[in-house]
Amino acid sequence: MIITSKRIWIANQFVSAQLEVYEGKIIGIYPYGTKKVDFDYENKRIVPGFIDIHTHGAYGFDTNDAEEAGLRHWLKTIPEEGVTAILPTTVTELPPVLKKALKNVAKVVKEGYEGAEVLGVHFEGPFLDMDYKGAQPPEAIQVPTIDAFKAYQEAAEGLIKYITIAPEHDPNFELIHYLCEHNVVVSMGHSSATYEEAIMAIANGATSMTHVYNGMTPYHHRKLGLVGTAFRVRDIYGEIIGDGMHSTLGALNNFYTCKGSDYAILISDSLRAKGCPPRDNLTLGGHEIVISKEGLAYIKGTNTIAGSTLKINHGLKVLVEDALVPFASALNSCTANPAKCLGVANRKGYIKTGYDADLVVLEDNYDVCQTYCKGKQML
Repeated sequence: MIITSKRIWIANQFVSAQLEVYEGKIIGIYPYGTKKVDFDYENKRIVPGFIDIHTHGAYGFDTNDAEEAGLRHWLKTIPEEGVTAILPTTVTELPPVLKKALKNVAKVVKEGYEGAEVLGVHFEGPFLDMDYKGAQPPEAIQVPTIDAFKAYQEAAEGLIKYITIAPEHDPNFELIHYLCEHNVVVSMGHSSATYEEAIMAIANGATSMTHVYNGMTPYHHRKLGLVGTAFRVRDIYGEIIGDGMHSTLGALNNFYTCKGSDYAILISDSLRAKGCPPRDNLTLGGHEIVISKEGLAYIKGTNTIAGSTLKINHGLKVLVEDALVPFASALNSCTANPAKCLGVANRKGYIKTGYDADLVVLEDNYDVCQTYCKGKQML
């Protein structure tokens, strides 16, 4: 199959080119006009498939539901926003609920599915801080231990690849050491860590930060906190919710200015309400939530933000058009950077020969015209 466009994102620029796709891989890239074309997208932008490493659910399904059909529907449908790979993300609940959720993801992965690729599980909690728990249910928060994590990873059949943890509660960073030894990315979040504690966590293996600005100690010029750590330590990854509401447009611009083009990661932090009409009886971690008209989720009866309904293609638009983030930096944050963070940049995150044919065809208004998941048209 030959795909062509006058604007294909190659080497951090748009190039007129043709892509040859075979058995899910890009097997050749040629100058524009070289070969007979199967799909000509003319002047539409073709970019790498988006990777969402922090997403709890959509279309009425939540990872913690442990429903096989719900997960399969989510994976098959999420390419409508250009997403070709995800980390289904848990929310803190009691161990039986979490283990059931993890077993469900492992079962679906083992048996096969259509759509966006599951690159692993993002285990958000339960090893969090009570003061910065946000919408995470307090009754389920645990002290981090290696034995507790092993039990969860056993249920997941090794699929936990990324974990959010409050490092200040990990004695001598024992769990962080274990996670690093077993190739699990450690992300600091829902944490009251000081700047000094965060630096020690980085020294002991933490390489990312969960939804910067939210669920963490704020920035002060004499107490830098986790936000100040994200700004100062430019070569650790930092997730950011790009809806312009979890963080203001100015805050988004400041974050990308500090992180540059290589270490910011755009996430949706989406809930089951994404892609659904407004309705009652929505839950997160067993607690009722409500969705505002702007798409923000709140714990019912409070002002505590609980997540979003953001689509990644809309997040990209917010970053570029509203927060004035350079296009290359914004695009890298949902393609190359999450791929590098997860250790899969040898096959995802770029348009290169030998890579998975995960591609998004974007209109100029950021609507998705077509998404290819390993070469298969999804829309």
